[in-house]
Amino acid sequence: MTTPFSFAGRAAAAVVAAALAAPAVQSAELGDTDDPIRFALVEWTGQHLTSRIIGSALEEMGYDVEYVSVGYLVSGTAAADGDVHATLEVWDNNLGDLFPQLLESGRLENLGDVGLEAGEGWMYPDHVAELCPGLPSWEAVQDCAQEFATAETFPQGRFLSYPSDWSNRSEVLIEGEDLDYRAVPAGSEGALVAELKAAAETDSPLLMMFWAPHWVLSEVDVSWVDMPDEIREEYSVTQPNVFKAVWPGLKDKWPAAYEVIRTAKITNEIQEPLMARIDRDGEDTKAVVAEWMAANEDIWRPWIEDATD
Repeated sequence: MTTPFSFAGRAAAAVVAAALAAPAVQSAELGDTDDPIRFALVEWTGQHLTSRIIGSALEEMGYDVEYVSVGYLVSGTAAADGDVHATLEVWDNNLGDLFPQLLESGRLENLGDVGLEAGEGWMYPDHVAELCPGLPSWEAVQDCAQEFATAETFPQGRFLSYPSDWSNRSEVLIEGEDLDYRAVPAGSEGALVAELKAAAETDSPLLMMFWAPHWVLSEVDVSWVDMPDEIREEYSVTQPNVFKAVWPGLKDKWPAAYEVIRTAKITNEIQEPLMARIDRDGEDTKAVVAEWMAANEDIWRPWIEDATD
């Protein structure tokens, strides 16, 4: 995924659309293999998988890859400064102000989409429709606010929002639309998942911000609030594109690595079962990725061949 995000709106989307990936190179040299390539690891498991799968492909080529844990927003600054060399899962509906500025100034380079079919919105476990029969309509969200109230938020409804260092878009939306809710930031991705599963198990009320792909959506029956298009657009709760951002010096220092990162695609079908093994079953991320790499050379080997042949 650090400081809270502010909404960048249409300007952010325009900047990202304008940040074009570099043209293909027919054959690239490895470059400086003595220095490590550093990938940012941010706050969610899918991003770790994207980073470690692409990083493992680079290691197969002879590169030394290091992983640096940083906050989501900080990862953009770190990549612009060369403190890390890539942040490989940037959601263009959750950019804040800084990412667009870095892209527009050329201090950060967009290397194209990751390959995910992504979605995002306000969500609730299906049993909540019995507590608020008007759901999934947007009007019902306001009509049923007190059904979501807790001791912490009464008389306002409680809305479970993203961790504060991911995004404050829900808070901005609630305030901007004068909704009778209080946004309560979750502490982490794990906390979001835990609350969703607990609400489903106990038939408790829950309204929350969430996204797809995610492994928990294969275990909990959920529905998405039918948010009006104009509100989605104004507050950037839209169908996101997920892209790879790199330090602009990467192309010259590690040409073949640059090409592999540009070419690599990580899909929902790759991520979701691996996320389940890590977050649900408690398996080690490195071991899960190593097993996947061994079993799926037909997927990642062409990234290397396209870059070096």
